[in-house]
Amino acid sequence: MTPRSYIMRLGGIVLLVATFVGIGASFSEEVWSQIARFTAHDPGVRSGATGAGEALSGLSWIEKRAFDNGREQFEEVQSVQGEQFIPETELGLGPRFNLDSCGGCHSHPAIGGTSPAENPQVEVAKKEGANNEIPSFIKIDGPVREARFKSNPDGTPDGGVHALFTITGRKDAPGCYLHQPDFRTAVARQNVVFRIPTPLFGTGLIEAIDDDALLANLMAHNARKQGLGIRGRANMKGRPNTSGNDGTITRFGWKAQNKSLEIFSGEAYNVEQGITNELFPQERDEAPSCLFNATPENRTNFDATDPLEVPSDVVRFGVFMRLLAPPTPATDTDTIIRGRKLFEEVGCAMCHTPTLHTGKKTAVGALQNKDVNLYSDLMLHNMGPGLADDVSQGNAGGDEFRTAPLWGLGKRIFFLHDGRTKDLLEVIQAHASSGGGQQYVPSEANQVVGQFNRLNEIDKQHMLNFLRAL
Repeated sequence: MTPRSYIMRLGGIVLLVATFVGIGASFSEEVWSQIARFTAHDPGVRSGATGAGEALSGLSWIEKRAFDNGREQFEEVQSVQGEQFIPETELGLGPRFNLDSCGGCHSHPAIGGTSPAENPQVEVAKKEGANNEIPSFIKIDGPVREARFKSNPDGTPDGGVHALFTITGRKDAPGCYLHQPDFRTAVARQNVVFRIPTPLFGTGLIEAIDDDALLANLMAHNARKQGLGIRGRANMKGRPNTSGNDGTITRFGWKAQNKSLEIFSGEAYNVEQGITNELFPQERDEAPSCLFNATPENRTNFDATDPLEVPSDVVRFGVFMRLLAPPTPATDTDTIIRGRKLFEEVGCAMCHTPTLHTGKKTAVGALQNKDVNLYSDLMLHNMGPGLADDVSQGNAGGDEFRTAPLWGLGKRIFFLHDGRTKDLLEVIQAHASSGGGQQYVPSEANQVVGQFNRLNEIDKQHMLNFLRAL
């Protein structure tokens, strides 16, 4: 019997206990012994259909065409100078980069997802003759990662992405010579922190949630939240709860730092692949010998004859993500139903809101007035020093993170913002963290984690089974 099968069988046993003990039923000593010895375990990545990667239902034929066009561009491989050197590639890669395609980062369990089991960054380090050294924190069986330095050499805050690789040595970058960042020293001094790709499934629905709905949800169940030490707030710039000058809530990224899917795309195109675009038109490294293309390298295609080819890649990425369907959960079973109830009882649902709703005036009909079963409030919460990365983004502090949406969790391999674990039990425990002097306050999840820890092992297993069903 596989470990997963054993865990699910024990879950079934405890439901029988709950059903029959009250009416005097008895079990064999072997069954009672199994129950006594049982310890909850993460069942692991859920098997079965992927349940993700397709377009929203209810799209018009032109919306579906635009979705397919955006997905094709999302999967495109980039090179420095394009097809003149490397066939079937698009120009713009580098001078500094983390990977050479959007789809490479967002590929599991389907296109638009998150980090795959085999890290493509290992291969791209030497691709086309590049002579990059693979940093110690990039492993073939580890997550796709970007690296950020917490501080500059003079001690001032940094927080920016330091790209893993350069185009030095590549056959399509003759004459370019750049040094990689000094990751060895950064690791030795504990000055480097990591981020892994966020899943993109259902992000159009997230974008279509009205700000008023988010703020109303933040205030809901206020007494219970206060009793659990849960606060939460929107990422904001300028006046409270706002983005820049427009007075709206940002919601994408690990710290909810990006306002829209196009801003999210444009920034990632420039930061992760080094491709300048109409939102981020300057190269991140302007060494003259490593600049081969006019900037912005990707832009509106005014000469295109097909209307779908006119928008820039950033716009097409935004369309793809906006029309990407949410993941499909597993079919309910007794253990999943029990786990969902416990998830709410211990307080997890106070931050991981099961369902929000989109607005009624959304331009895309398939996004109007829909339930969004994302299991997130999209707010920032203090997570204490254990998860803190000392990076500020927007108005999010060094120990604040957006409540991660849990839909699709059952298919994910790597967890937390830095991909430090594959184990959901470790994830839950990592949410608890005491304060760290004046710099950090205690994690808002401390009391909820305490209530989870007080569950018996079988009930913990029901909760884990429920999470892996999402």
